Amino acid sequence: MACHNIMILSLLAITFTLVIAFEPSPLQDFCVADPTSSARVNGLACLDSKLVQANHFFFSGLHVPGNTSNPLGSTVTPVTVGQLPGLNTLGISLARIDYAPWGVIPPHTHPRATEILTVQQGKLFVGFVTSNPDNRLISKVLDMGDVFVFPVGLPHFQQNIGTGKAVSLSTLSSQNPGVITIANAVFGSTPPIADDVLAKAFQVDKSVITRLQAQF
Repeated sequence: MACHNIMILSLLAITFTLVIAFEPSPLQDFCVADPTSSARVNGLACLDSKLVQANHFFFSGLHVPGNTSNPLGSTVTPVTVGQLPGLNTLGISLARIDYAPWGVIPPHTHPRATEILTVQQGKLFVGFVTSNPDNRLISKVLDMGDVFVFPVGLPHFQQNIGTGKAVSLSTLSSQNPGVITIANAVFGSTPPIADDVLAKAFQVDKSVITRLQAQF
């Protein structure tokens, strides 16, 4: 009997952990972010509801193309809680992505969100890599109107493989999904990761690591 009770409690504990693994549902109609608050919470403190206005739930300009004149040939226009305070506690955000011909969004992860991408214009090659030990690449060519999902936390990328510009729209399952660009994190950390660690990890000479770190 005692063993049976322990098993039930263990299952309940696991279930509870899974339930709270992602952002909790709001406990009120809304919690507009108050960036001026000094309160330390998991997220942003709520603005006094009496001060809330329509503009706290409004963002303008997502129709404007982003500037892709950079080495990657892409740019992201985010609409997270940082740009739209009314998203606070709602567990959702948005991003417009513009691509020059052959422009890329390099391999990256969103530690707190699943991403669902819709192609608005052009043709994209997209994919994600599964976790160890398989490290399987799951990829597909997308045309206008196609939709693809990147599971939470997995490295993924996008590339414009058309002859013209491309545009996609992504919805993410967090008000603040976070972005970890793999190359920037590995070769551009502050302070830098020791070159002997990276040389052994990538099985290359330290001089290669030094050149790569200089790029970031």
